[in-house]
Amino acid sequence: MGGEVDEETESTISIQEYLNEVEEQELEADLVLGGDEGKDCTYAKGYLKRQAIFSCLTCTPDGNAGVCTACSLSCHDGHEIVELWTKRNFRCDCGNSKFGEFFCKLYANKDVENVENSYNHNFKGAYCTCGRPYPDPDLEDQVEMIQCCVCEDWFHEEHIGLPTSEEIPRDDEGEPLYEDFICQECSRACLFLASYPQSIMAAKSSAPSKDKGVLADTTSAPELEKQGVVRMPPDANLEMDRPNIPNGKIFCNGESSAGDLSSSEIKEETIQSSSCILGTNPDLENSMECPRPLFLGKNWRDTLCRCPRCMDMYTGKNISYLLDKDDSIMEYEKMAKQKREEKLQQQEDTEKSLLNNLGHVEKIEILSGIADMKDEIRSFLESFDSSKPITSEDIHQVFENLAKKRRRVQ
Repeated sequence: MGGEVDEETESTISIQEYLNEVEEQELEADLVLGGDEGKDCTYAKGYLKRQAIFSCLTCTPDGNAGVCTACSLSCHDGHEIVELWTKRNFRCDCGNSKFGEFFCKLYANKDVENVENSYNHNFKGAYCTCGRPYPDPDLEDQVEMIQCCVCEDWFHEEHIGLPTSEEIPRDDEGEPLYEDFICQECSRACLFLASYPQSIMAAKSSAPSKDKGVLADTTSAPELEKQGVVRMPPDANLEMDRPNIPNGKIFCNGESSAGDLSSSEIKEETIQSSSCILGTNPDLENSMECPRPLFLGKNWRDTLCRCPRCMDMYTGKNISYLLDKDDSIMEYEKMAKQKREEKLQQQEDTEKSLLNNLGHVEKIEILSGIADMKDEIRSFLESFDSSKPITSEDIHQVFENLAKKRRRVQ
């Protein structure tokens, strides 16, 4: 019995704690949905830069289709749904050829297929290199996962391929110091990042750099050599303090095939390619023999070169979205928070307007009803045994007492 009492005690929370929990859940939902209230199918808006997407395994067990928030609620209610959080450049598939005879209830006139949509094993409910589901039914405590900003897959921390001697950049409270993460496989397409100053990488310190808000570079030269990063001589940096990597390859042992180029020769090559802040060889495909996961610091996208040659390189690798700051999850959540604040303000204004438009008698009745409810809840809490949980019967009793009080007044 003692154990049962303790269990009941632990499950008891205050009204304020409950309200705070509801507020947190609502905020989390708004952050995931981007402020989308799920009333209209997003298909008519085309390929959205970023939106919440769901996969219906009941309709498309092969995991080759995705639906928007509204369709997940209206068209696939009661189906086996996989929540994918957000996907970039995606258009709602609901009711197209992948769904057979099933038609979208909200927007029936859709193309046979959305050719620009991209799908991965997440649409089958599998994540990470281990291909496990989330939540994982075999785990009592779910493990935190990290999303790659390129492939948008999610990875368990122990499966990202980070050397055991290194840690994920976090502050003293465990909050991430990085803005974006690129998984080990996707880093193959981003080897050009090795040409940039290491300040674009998230540091293991919360101290910010004065340069555009990018986290300061606290990595020592020997450590950088272990990471396969070549640090050029200080006099090799001319434009915007960017290092020039001469034609040649960078290898994991930290050596460059640039040979014995003098500082003056390096300067000359930098001047000749001054339109590109990376120098003469921005495309480092296959130049680093051991790709590694990358943690990028704050505002790193602002640092990327936008010369014609680099722009062609991004297009060729299909990663032009990395230049778009609005592509990041941080900006998506910022937009969601703004929409939430606007919605709450609109609700408050509507309530005030409604009250102001009422007559004096109606205002008194509403305010009196609110006061009665506060008094009844206060009386209930004062007489209630705080060691016991609040049940649905208790709530019903509160409202029954309110109804009796109103009938006596009438």
